[in-house]
Amino acid sequence: MLKSVVRAVGAAVRVSSVTTSSARALPLSCPTLCAPSSATTRPFTRSLWMLNNNGASSGYRPKLFSSKAFTPSLSCGCGGLHTEGDKAFGEFLSDEIKEERKLQKTKSLPKMSGGWELEMNGTEAKLSRSIAGEKVIVTFNVNNSIPPNFEEEAEQGQQKPAEEEPELVSTPNFVVEVTKQAAKHSLVFDCHFPEDEISQGEGGEEESDIFTIREVSFQPEGDSDWKETSYTLNTDSLDWALYDHLMDFLADRGVDNTFADELMELSTAVEHQEYIKFLEDLQGFVKCN
Repeated sequence: MLKSVVRAVGAAVRVSSVTTSSARALPLSCPTLCAPSSATTRPFTRSLWMLNNNGASSGYRPKLFSSKAFTPSLSCGCGGLHTEGDKAFGEFLSDEIKEERKLQKTKSLPKMSGGWELEMNGTEAKLSRSIAGEKVIVTFNVNNSIPPNFEEEAEQGQQKPAEEEPELVSTPNFVVEVTKQAAKHSLVFDCHFPEDEISQGEGGEEESDIFTIREVSFQPEGDSDWKETSYTLNTDSLDWALYDHLMDFLADRGVDNTFADELMELSTAVEHQEYIKFLEDLQGFVKCN
């Protein structure tokens, strides 16, 4: 009987201690401290140096336990997250859009000479023309068409004045498709602009081409996908005489240096237009308009 009483008392003590431990552990599971939101985790990702210095260089010192850092305000009825960072981001985008609009030469796209008809589908452009029973289609996409600008000043951390900044030029890869009425396949050229801006001919005796042919292949007419099962001629190791004839073939159909120069101008205008639209959409998404 005594042993039973001792066991009962011991069990009661253990239950009491477990209950006390659980009650003390509850604050650690509070969602305010553990919610995986950017507002709660970002202060903890900063370096220890940032947390310990007086912020003299930046004028800012993170406050890890500030109530504002963990309690974002809701400024509209969308139910989304709105933080002070979002507000600053929206103000920055507003200023950026104004500056980009100032740089925009015209809202209308430049015209291509030579009777080319333009069709736009988002960031993809399609130029087409008919000549003596043949149809020539040129397609390009402005995504990733701005070449990177690696300069010594940028590497050394020196920033140029705004008036000395080089103008961004879009140089997209483009595909030329030539179709004849009686043919079942189209002759397709994969062209691109050299990374070293304009190719410089040796001796400078004649005008050099500002674009080059990278690959040539016969593809089914109207098929937008390049079939890997069709033989593709790579021009890297091609005889120069054959290459020159291919370039002349394109020039006779209106795809020459003048066309390539106008294509860069058109692509640059389209890319800048799409960039401003992206900034406007980003601003609306951040501000939840």
